[in-house]
Amino acid sequence: MWEDPIIKEIHQARQAHSNQFNHDLQAIYQDLKAQERKSKRKFVSYLPKLLKDVSLLHKT
Repeated sequence: MWEDPIIKEIHQARQAHSNQFNHDLQAIYQDLKAQERKSKRKFVSYLPKLLKDVSLLHKT
């Protein structure tokens, strides 16, 4: 089976990062947020868009 070397590298980097924090999701999240704060980039968040008519999700 063919493997994409870029995807493989991404998976290895994620695994290495996760290993640093003993796979603790809260610690990983805190580290990523700290990296965001240190960066010079502007980050934006958008409010979720809510569906007005949820019956569209339950078509039979």
